[in-house]
This record gives sequence, structure tokens and C-alpha cells, in this order.
Amino acid sequence: MAAPATNTDKEGFEYLDHTADVQLHSWGPNLQTAFENQIVAMSNYITDLDYVGVDESETRTVEVEGHDLESLLYNFMDEWLFQFCTEFFICKEVSVTTLDCDHFKITSVGRGEIFERGRHVPGTEIKAITYSNMQIHQAPGRVDIYVIVDI
Repeated sequence: MAAPATNTDKEGFEYLDHTADVQLHSWGPNLQTAFENQIVAMSNYITDLDYVGVDESETRTVEVEGHDLESLLYNFMDEWLFQFCTEFFICKEVSVTTLDCDHFKITSVGRGEIFERGRHVPGTEIKAITYSNMQIHQAPGRVDIYVIVDI
């Protein structure tokens, strides 16, 4: 499995144990990067991203809105999970192209490929994103995001 970064790295993600679920912890120097790393963490939990390539013909654009920052994050993650559950698109790289924190809108572009069971290593199925203990901590030069996903 692609190695998560250590918590001292400038950006990255890690998995934290949680009763019957898993907590995804992502971070970065800004909100945009922490959001991006949350999607990479989720994708890497579904399948080892070391075995996922980038097929430019399979690029996806995701645009979502929320009523606050937490609902924006939830909707963002839920839409990327939907891409996997309905089209088997596994996102290896994601770039947030716009992030409007005043109106709670985000646009992102994901690059990856279609998941094939014979070629990709199955990880753990993520059934749903949850609001349970969702946290977004913003400090100068560092943003940490914690999201529990139902597995």
C-alpha cells in the first residue's frame, strides 16, 4: 500500500484506528491541499495507489457545494466516493481548482483509472462518509482534517 506520510511531513495523510470504522487524517499547508490529501487517503484505503496509473482519458471533474465547511468536505468526499462506487474510477491524484470558502463551493479535477479487480489490489470497501467527529483545524501554515468513514 502506498506509504502514508509521517505526521511531521508538510503534507500527507494517515489512518487512525476507530471502533469498527477508520479515521482518515489529512493535512497540508492550506485548506486546498488538506482537502486534496483527504481524497488521496480515501482512494488509497480502497486500493493501493502504488498500482494505480493515470489514464488521461479517465479524468473526472467534481463540483460540489455545502452550507458550511464541514458539509462542503462531506459532499466533496461523498462525490469522489460516488465516482468509485458507480464508475469504478479510482482517483490517484486530485487538484482543487477552486475553493470558495465564502459560498462553500469547490471544484476539483481527479486523475486516475478504472479499477480492475484482476489488476488492482483490493483494499477495504468504504461504505459511507460520516459527520461523526469530523474536524477541520486551521492554523497558520497548517490545516488538519479528520474524517471517520464507515467501512
